[in-house]
Amino acid sequence: MDVNVTQSLPCTIRNARNGDGTDIWKLVTESGTLDVNSAYCYIMLCEYFADTCIVAEHNRNIIGFVSALRPPEMPDTVFVWQIAVRAGYRGRGIAEALLRTLYEAACRDRVRYMETTIAPSNKASQRLFAKMAKTWKSALVTKEGFSSQLFPEGAHETEKLIRIGPLRHNIHDRMETVT
Repeated sequence: MDVNVTQSLPCTIRNARNGDGTDIWKLVTESGTLDVNSAYCYIMLCEYFADTCIVAEHNRNIIGFVSALRPPEMPDTVFVWQIAVRAGYRGRGIAEALLRTLYEAACRDRVRYMETTIAPSNKASQRLFAKMAKTWKSALVTKEGFSSQLFPEGAHETEKLIRIGPLRHNIHDRMETVT
């Protein structure tokens, strides 16, 4: 699907393909803020979770990525694992466009909740998900997520679980213009 994320930036938003894994790995590595998984992990995400992994392209270059999955025990939920936008493209609505595309697919699949975990220091992601909950007219609930003690040698901040929902499936009820 082609969308104009901003008037000056034509962008293609599409599901990830298995050939995207290495470019996504590079994007995440360059982000400087996300936990970098192996290139193999990103190739696997693109191959086996393409329905919930979405990329943004500009001039055939991947400039944004969201990885998500449907937890087997929670078929009414989509869990957002990572979202990244290349540094020179941040602040242009690309992250919102990626999440909006994931949201629309989730609504088609009758998913009722979107979850993610966010570290307290990640203010940008906190603002992004709060904005999207407001846009979708859905509640945002914060709960305990993953304690820092679960990570090796305390190498990671505690992550809070963010749950948005219930998501509205009726297109006329689900979007609000947020500025």
